[in-house]
Amino acid sequence: MPKFSPVSQKELVKRLRELGFEGPYFGGKHPYLVKGNLVLTIPNPHKKEISVPLLSRILRQANISKSEWLH
Repeated sequence: MPKFSPVSQKELVKRLRELGFEGPYFGGKHPYLVKGNLVLTIPNPHKKEISVPLLSRILRQANISKSEWLH
């Protein structure tokens, strides 16, 4: 099984789109993805990877389990 590790913003968006989110859309300070009534703000790490703690918070907001993310 793959390891739960930091990801780039590009990889985060790619995986979330695979999990049913649409976007990214741009407006305000950060881009965001949409799935039904859920709007998920995407952080801008300025060319750095998104850390595991931040990724965990994003997945919690998106109602995605770690095992679902890793598959």
